[in-house]
Amino acid sequence: MKTVLSGIQPSGQLTLGNYIGAMKNFVKLQHDYQCNFMVVDLHAITVPQEPEALREQSESVAALFIAAGIDPNKSNVYLQSHVPPHAELGWLLTTLTSMGELERMTQFKDKAEGKDSVGAGLFVYPSLMAADILVYNADLVPVGDDQKQHLELTRDLASRFNHRYGEYFTIPEAYYPEVGARIMSLDDASKKMSKSNPNPGSHITLLDPPDVIRKKVSRATTDSGSEVRYDPKTKPEISNLMSIYSQCAGVPIKDVQAKFEGVMYGGFKKAVAESIIGVLEPLQKSYEEIRQSGQIHDILAQGAERALEVATRTVDDVKERMGFLPRKC
Repeated sequence: MKTVLSGIQPSGQLTLGNYIGAMKNFVKLQHDYQCNFMVVDLHAITVPQEPEALREQSESVAALFIAAGIDPNKSNVYLQSHVPPHAELGWLLTTLTSMGELERMTQFKDKAEGKDSVGAGLFVYPSLMAADILVYNADLVPVGDDQKQHLELTRDLASRFNHRYGEYFTIPEAYYPEVGARIMSLDDASKKMSKSNPNPGSHITLLDPPDVIRKKVSRATTDSGSEVRYDPKTKPEISNLMSIYSQCAGVPIKDVQAKFEGVMYGGFKKAVAESIIGVLEPLQKSYEEIRQSGQIHDILAQGAERALEVATRTVDDVKERMGFLPRKC
């Protein structure tokens, strides 16, 4: 069975875009692959985090994984920091990574733009991301457009290691879901829906109550005219709302257009909001039950234990190939 690796940072509330673009597909993947789904808390601290907020968000994201339908008996769900070989392999791979490769990372350039000082962790974190993947010799990595460059670096580092120290790492491939890969912002359909957007009206969080969802959707930007028609080039805003409805209601885009023919934007937005609420209400109920029961701690411990067994073996093999003395020599 092939291995899949993916993770989400515990910084800010997860959005509907995270669910449709990532978590919904995680649930599907777990039936056909050995899956590792991480809360990447080590990546989160590449920018300043409040300790209490980091703890709360780490537990919250893990609980949302389970509430969304990830089965901890089929998939490993754990915190990145609970599996120390991630960080150790990250350092080893950093020694194989050039400054030029890291300087070319567009995400680093975007996050560093306009800042007087940038932490070294933000600069080198693509090497840690490569370690996250290679420590399990993952075959497939679900990626969005903004992660393609990081996966290419991972592939380069795996090939570089194999060339230098002998064939060992699997060269990971990108996994692109057939649908739902990119949900755009409610206030600007040229940008991806993001939890880091300072405008709360730009995104719907997975824990937004129904009245908040209705208000946000009702205020979503729309295109000129009044026709509910899917055309991302000339009607990007309404096309984004149609994509959201399609994903939440389980209706193909062509059927969405037919269903709302002659309906004004206001009426369509109400239907979009109710379709979102229909998806998120059961997820939120499950989430509250998981948090109140405290079972998430046991789930994370079990996931980390299984992941640690594989990751430790990988790092031991890598260190031996690189010339380090074993613990018992």
